[in-house]
Amino acid sequence: MEEGSICENVTIQRNAESLKYHLPFHSLDVIISTNTSTFIEVICLRRSSSETRKKILTACVRLFLKQGYKNTSVSQIVDEAGVARGSYLNLFPTKDKILLDLTETMFDGQFGVARSIADSKLPSVYAYAVDTAIQLTLTELNENLREIYIEAYTAPDTAEYIYVHTTAELKEIFGGNFPDYTDSDFYEMDIGTAGLMRSYMARKCDIHFPLERKISRFLTAELRVYKVPEEEQAKVLAFIQSLDIKAIATEVMYKLFAMLEMKYDFKLSRDGETEETR
Repeated sequence: MEEGSICENVTIQRNAESLKYHLPFHSLDVIISTNTSTFIEVICLRRSSSETRKKILTACVRLFLKQGYKNTSVSQIVDEAGVARGSYLNLFPTKDKILLDLTETMFDGQFGVARSIADSKLPSVYAYAVDTAIQLTLTELNENLREIYIEAYTAPDTAEYIYVHTTAELKEIFGGNFPDYTDSDFYEMDIGTAGLMRSYMARKCDIHFPLERKISRFLTAELRVYKVPEEEQAKVLAFIQSLDIKAIATEVMYKLFAMLEMKYDFKLSRDGETEETR
């Protein structure tokens, strides 16, 4: 085998003085035998780490949606995925690392859905309000989704992803109200407003605090932070109230489930319970 060849995620390099084996720290399932400096034989014994990673992620998403993030243990994950505990820990030292992958999938394109609902002729603040209302409503439709969203806004890595992901949108939408603000300024503001979002998500709706009031209270607070004029705030809130936000969020939820099914190769029933992997 020649220098620099790759077999199942294992790269072997050689220089004049010594042989250097560069192995990803999680790719240990190999046997390497050498006979002088003329050849190297590499025998790959198991699936590549990318296949193991996909199996773990598939198992995690199934379990998170079926029984919740906190109720899912490492033992359940490795049993469901059919992988060794050591392989799991090498790829994902904590559950938060898995949550990051899931969060990226959930948030990618989310604002685009909101834009498709809000009239393109309306200011972008309307799409922002729709996106916010959908997120708050999703957490009332499915308790396991609520837990995933709350954990995403709490865990350092996923929270950082949300801050960075949202900063550009905030600057585009509200930059006119803060002409001297940089990306860093909007990033720092989002730390506060994301914390507000997490708190509203965590508080379950009831007869004393119905969904319509939750959305209205949150949007009023959020829009004031970003210096949206009171008259414009009233128009935005009236627009949100004109929508059947539960029906919209339900459609978004099933689209989200379908996207997760395609990416992680499993099937969900209409109530969000996982069925057998295809």
